[in-house]
Amino acid sequence: MTKVTPLLDPPGPYLTDHDSPNGPGDARPTALKIVRDQKLDGKLSGLVFLITGCTGGIGLETARAIQATGADVYITGRNDALGAEVAADISSADISPHAGGKLEYIHVELDSLASVRAGAAEFLRRSGGRLNVLIANAGVMRTPEGVSKDGFETQFATNHLSHFLLFQLVKEALLKSTTPQFQSRVVTLSSSGHGYSPILFDNYDLKKLPDGYDPTKSYGQSKTANIYMANEIERRYGSKGLHALSVHPGAIVTGLAKHSAGMVERVSQIPDMRRRFKNPAQGAATTVWAAVAKEWEGKGGRYLEDCREAPPLYPQERMMPEGYNPHAYDEASEKRLWKESLIMVGEKDDA
Repeated sequence: MTKVTPLLDPPGPYLTDHDSPNGPGDARPTALKIVRDQKLDGKLSGLVFLITGCTGGIGLETARAIQATGADVYITGRNDALGAEVAADISSADISPHAGGKLEYIHVELDSLASVRAGAAEFLRRSGGRLNVLIANAGVMRTPEGVSKDGFETQFATNHLSHFLLFQLVKEALLKSTTPQFQSRVVTLSSSGHGYSPILFDNYDLKKLPDGYDPTKSYGQSKTANIYMANEIERRYGSKGLHALSVHPGAIVTGLAKHSAGMVERVSQIPDMRRRFKNPAQGAATTVWAAVAKEWEGKGGRYLEDCREAPPLYPQERMMPEGYNPHAYDEASEKRLWKESLIMVGEKDDA
């Protein structure tokens, strides 16, 4: 595995806020608090953000907080009626007296590479080819065995391949839009669940496992892929002013957990776990910290959690471990996944 040297010292500004969690709505920061603490109300006018999966949950709260910066925000989803409603709701909210950026919805179905291509083209048309921050937020979790419209395993396709292709299609806009004052960023949403599985090369659909498809391992593989994508973006484009980070948002009960209702119910009965749950606004905080914080200007290639640079995995007596699994930083696997993903989505390597 690759040796990782921490980039921040201290690893984050909200360490004490997470020392004694007390459930959703406690003292842990929200996404909007990150914006306020960074003094960015209305300060990012002219910048462009693209955020996937914003019709609910932490995606919606991410968009709400970013809109307060005055940036232009484009959100995606597959339910057009709900997407239009969310866009109108955020746009009309009195979040910041300085916010003046636009907020627009774009239809994208992440189980279809053709839909990703169409959505990317529409975004580039509307934004005039500008993009400063891409936030790969959307995803699915522990779904039953299935395939995308392109024949790839559902979780790997939705959580990784769709966002990988989207990055390829907007990459030039990110590179063109970077400036010395605000270098372009990509934020991918991973999970502590990355520890369930490394990348199963030559077995992406998990059919070769002794017991066949496993939804938990599939989810873990896709979340490892999210980390690898960010790490490899940093390796390839960091010197060109394009940086990437991956984040674990924490334990939040949203529609993402619809295939894990039984597990969520069991976990919620454990007092220590119940205290660690966050509400969606708190769950979006680490994403927003990665996307706009001055601490991350010109830096990337790290996995974050609880608004801090995550440490190596360490022993704990709880169901939700903290820190990154040793396989989270693996240069050889990151490079291999990148090259094989290019083939799967039909794009050429620019290296």
